[in-house]
This record gives sequence, structure tokens and C-alpha cells, in this order.
Amino acid sequence: MDIAFVRDKFPSLKKGYTFMDNAGGSQILGGSINYISEYFLNYNVQLGASYQVSADAGQVLKNATEKISEFLNTPNSQEVIIGPSSTMLLRILSICISHNWQAGDEVIITNTDHEANVSCWKDLEKKGIKIKVWNVNPESFELDLNELSNLISNKTRLVAVTHCSNVMGTINPIKEIARITHDAGALICVDGVAFAPHRRVDVQELDVDFYVFSWYKVYGPHQAVMYGKLPLLVGMPGINHNFFKAEDVPYKFQPGNYNFELTYSLKAIPEYMVDFYDHHFSDNKFSRNEKFEASFEIIATYEAQLAQELLSYLKSVKEIKIIGSSSADSTLRVPTISFIHPKFKSSEIVELIDKKKYRNSIWRFLCQTAH
Repeated sequence: MDIAFVRDKFPSLKKGYTFMDNAGGSQILGGSINYISEYFLNYNVQLGASYQVSADAGQVLKNATEKISEFLNTPNSQEVIIGPSSTMLLRILSICISHNWQAGDEVIITNTDHEANVSCWKDLEKKGIKIKVWNVNPESFELDLNELSNLISNKTRLVAVTHCSNVMGTINPIKEIARITHDAGALICVDGVAFAPHRRVDVQELDVDFYVFSWYKVYGPHQAVMYGKLPLLVGMPGINHNFFKAEDVPYKFQPGNYNFELTYSLKAIPEYMVDFYDHHFSDNKFSRNEKFEASFEIIATYEAQLAQELLSYLKSVKEIKIIGSSSADSTLRVPTISFIHPKFKSSEIVELIDKKKYRNSIWRFLCQTAH
């Protein structure tokens, strides 16, 4: 991977910092910043009006949504719901989908998921929905598929699971989980917040019913996206104004509308992945979808090299305990790595590293604190 090419796309990296908070959020593309300005300068008008600028604004936003749809490989751009955060979109989904559920119906959650994909479902206990917890294996730190099969029943309406642990970095076998869930007649809702920055999300390949992640972790602004299969979205009530009809998707799930300038800026992300491919490969015969796949493969390989460097060091220090897999294999994990040191709190390490600023100093500090 040409790291100089990549760094040039992110203006904040010119400050000289090494940002180690990628589990919490990524830096934003310069292209996305430019598109935010472009929208305000050229399209900042009321949508849906008859005059030309309004029509132009509506069209550029439609085009941006279509590019997001292509990026996620959704069958229909109506299945792309933009919202302020993954937490909010999951909350909206839980409210809307549960309208047709009855007391005694079941939802399965995990104890490895972010709170965003847990509390919105647990709150349904107030209306009689039974919540079952799929616990991670304490030895392997993995979700056992046999345990899911034991938990699921003819009353299960939905399985809520993370694609990738935001603490351990472990990648869950979503396609297989979806198969087990669908065979039981239930739906699957996947939190992809920790996965999407590192690997390609192809919702058709995964065969999921709902998939949610945040763009500010995938080189964009503070916005989120939810994919839902169109018949499911049409079939459930929305949360917007009463005059919206059942088929008014995605608008009926976007109370107060969506953020226009930030949505417009999202098109910079698929553009970056295509530019990334074109820079690294001379063969230009592939489709955009294939370019997305190839670009993420390069990123995964590069990330595995970085993860291996850190994991090898951490494993060499007897005081340190790695939480989750100690392998850097990109098919098993993303480079979100958690570890425990008996002498230093997490906050202490962060504060001391912040004073060092540069990467070589960071590694030197880690060596000093661990030994």
C-alpha cells in the first residue's frame, strides 16, 4: 500500500500526529470536507421546490445516495436510510419493527455488542418482549453457533449481533449466523460499526435483513447509515409525520429529514476507494464493485502487518494479557486490539502517549512501560 498516497487524502494527518483512536473514529477525507463546502455554496436551498437550484439539490443528493447504495451493494437505493448516528437508527428500527410484535416474542442479543445494539432491544421488555442473551465463550472469546441454535425458537423475531467486536476485534461469521436465523424464520440486525472501516460491506453477499454503521468511522462525517430489505421497510410503520405512506421509504424513518450537506459529502468515500484501486493497479477493466473489493483487500493486508507488529510485541511481554485473539490474521480480526497491563490504567497510557506525539516515540514509550 502506498502510504504516502493515502496520507495525502487526509488533511489532518499533516499535523504529524499518529492517531491511535481508530476504534472510536477515523479521520475525515479531504474530499468529504470539500463536498460539504460545495453543497453549502451551490445547493443550500429548500428541497422539493419547483425552481432550478432546488431541483439540482435534490438530484445531487439522489446521486449521492445511489453511490452509497452501490458501495454497500444494496438492490435498491430506497434501502439506504441516512441518520445522525448508529445508535439513533437502531433505536428507530426497534420502535418501528416492534409495532407488530406481541408479548412473548423473543429477541436475541449478545454480550459482545455495543450498547447501541443492546439497549434499544432490551427496552422492549416493557411491552413483554423476551430478551435472550447469546454469551461469548469465555475461553475462545468467540460466539458459538451451536449456542445460537439452542437459544433460537419459533418465537424468535430477531437476532441482534455485531459483525465485529468493538473491543476484541473479532470478526463474527455473519453469513452463517444469518442462515441459522433465517432457517428459524427470524430476522437478523447487524451492527457493522467496528467492521465497516476495515472490510468491504456487501449486504447481498451477507444476506442480512438490517445492517447499520457510522460514516465517521469510515473516513466521513458524523452520519450513519442503515440498510434494510425493502419489503421489510415498507411493511413496518415509520416514525415520521402522519401523512407519510407505507411506501415512503426511506423518508418515513427520517424524522426531521436527514442532513443534506453531510449526506452529499459521503460520495467522497466510494470515490476514494476507486481512486485507491486506480492508483495501485494498472488494470482498469474491473467494475467499481470489484475495485471496492480489491481496495479493501489491500487495506486488510496492510492492517494485518501493523497488527502483527503490535501483537508480537505484546505477546513478548509476560505482564500483558491480550483480550481476544492474539492472531493478526485479517480473516479472523480487525486491528482493534485490547490488552491489560497490571501497572498502568488505560487512561494513564493514553495521557503519556499523547505527550510523545510521534510513532517512534509511541513504540519507545510502550517498551518502557511494559518492561
